[in-house]
Amino acid sequence: MKYVDEYRDPEAARKYAEAIAKTVTQPWTIMEVCGGQTHTIVRFGIQDLLPDAVELVHGPGCPVCVTPLEMVDKAIEIAAREEVIFCSFGDMLRVPGSEKNLLTLRAEGGDVRIVYTPLDAVKIAADNPDKQVVFFAVGFETTAPANAMAVHMAKERRLDNFSVLVSHVLVPPAIKAILSAPNNRVQGFLAAGHVCTVMGTAAYAPLAEKYKVPIVVTGFEPLDILQGIYMCLRQLEDGRAVVENQYERAVRDAGNAGAQALISTVFRVISRKWRGIGEIAESGWTLSDAYADFDAERRFGLVDKEVAEPEGCISGLVLRGLNKPADCPAFGKQCTPDHPLGATMVSGEGACAAYYNYRKATAA
Repeated sequence: MKYVDEYRDPEAARKYAEAIAKTVTQPWTIMEVCGGQTHTIVRFGIQDLLPDAVELVHGPGCPVCVTPLEMVDKAIEIAAREEVIFCSFGDMLRVPGSEKNLLTLRAEGGDVRIVYTPLDAVKIAADNPDKQVVFFAVGFETTAPANAMAVHMAKERRLDNFSVLVSHVLVPPAIKAILSAPNNRVQGFLAAGHVCTVMGTAAYAPLAEKYKVPIVVTGFEPLDILQGIYMCLRQLEDGRAVVENQYERAVRDAGNAGAQALISTVFRVISRKWRGIGEIAESGWTLSDAYADFDAERRFGLVDKEVAEPEGCISGLVLRGLNKPADCPAFGKQCTPDHPLGATMVSGEGACAAYYNYRKATAA
């Protein structure tokens, strides 16, 4: 625990809070992009340490939360087939589709299995040649290398009974979409450190320059967040807008070249719909032509369809930083982790779940 406690030192946190208070001369709004950062902020009360002039808003950095409702319905449609073993990370099982979720389908008899790595799904395919094994490949750039490796291994092993349902999304285009919106009020960003361990920081520099916003690549512990906020505020107060790296212990500007090479071989960039936000140009990955035979949508002949979001759910506004979870009339009432209206209440990284778990009393 030594290395965890080092980044949760209350005295160091107090000093950062004092430094931030001395730095700020006017109101500023900063968005943390990653849902893991959101949970740290809410769990440890970081907003309460900041001056009233500094507001933190929560971004679309929860891959479970932004997976389109239509994609969840496709997963359920595939998993309901008798010949299919459907594999997924556990946090996707409770995400509501238009009628049910994967957990309900499993209770009804569907062969839905929780795996801890996509390579587990490859092994299941090898062990069950008479079944079609499908892995739900959801996530940002962070999970892409392992998902790409699973597809690459399946091709190398000629496992024609393995496929992936791909719903990968990319962070920089989402930041661009937020900054381009006419109602945007975000003036600086804390970028997700784990994404940058894979992809590096190069994609953020054009955004900082074009939109004149500081972007600070930040870790996930309380002192990481506080230092990232301080660095961002220093830039805002000085009138600067560049990319800085708070998370130097894990992130290199060039990222992971090997992972990037694998991703570019297995995937290609496409436009993707984000749940609660809409379609964002060049904001996702799908399988490249060389690996298209492993595309579950193609294999099972799925067609695109539009599905309406539940009435009364404002998760899209939360994901764009326009509202806080407690602004929703259904929060903690009709919408709870046991009976969620939207994915932001389901996911372990969802902003609504964070408020429900750590600030329910004060948010009510």
